[in-house]
Amino acid sequence: MPSEKDGVMIILSSPSGAGKTTLVKKLSENDNFEVSISHTTRKPRLNENQNEDYYFVSETEFKRLIKNEEFLEYAKVFNNLYGTTRTPVIDKLNKSKNVLFDIDWQGADQIKNKKLDYKLITFFILPPSKEVLFERLSNRHANDKIMAKERMNQFERDVLHWINYDYVVINNELSKCQLKISDLIQAEINNGSKDYDPEFIRNHVEHLIS
Repeated sequence: MPSEKDGVMIILSSPSGAGKTTLVKKLSENDNFEVSISHTTRKPRLNENQNEDYYFVSETEFKRLIKNEEFLEYAKVFNNLYGTTRTPVIDKLNKSKNVLFDIDWQGADQIKNKKLDYKLITFFILPPSKEVLFERLSNRHANDKIMAKERMNQFERDVLHWINYDYVVINNELSKCQLKISDLIQAEINNGSKDYDPEFIRNHVEHLIS
């Protein structure tokens, strides 16, 4: 039975290229924070390692895990499957570890709907502008301009899910964004005051989608 000594679940979601994966890695450097490693059917990028960044598995293996109801959440993103298995997450939480999730809005919705008996804090990360996002995506997919354009088209749809998150943070400068998220997490855990301006965020979103 979960108790006050249990860890907290912290979800970071964002449109592709807004920086959630880098932020999750940075936040995991804090004491008592651990990253939930997802399973995926996509191929590793050049800088990614098996069992460290993801559990890279075949589609057959992924579907076996679905059939066995082993996922806490899973979703199809850009024709690849991503999912979080339940047991490692619950084990970490029960050992007072705070668990960081690098997942999209579909996975976040599934975890929220599970109504697990652990504290959950959700963050949606946004870029400072569409121009900055396109530059980041173009650098990531330097050899595939179509891929960058596809991600930008998806951004128009993904950004609409910001309203379903506890907090929205703009990743203009990585270190400042990381500090902002850390401060909000600590305020949530300790019932402290929060430096957060919903109206500023709403205006920023309207600018991004205009």
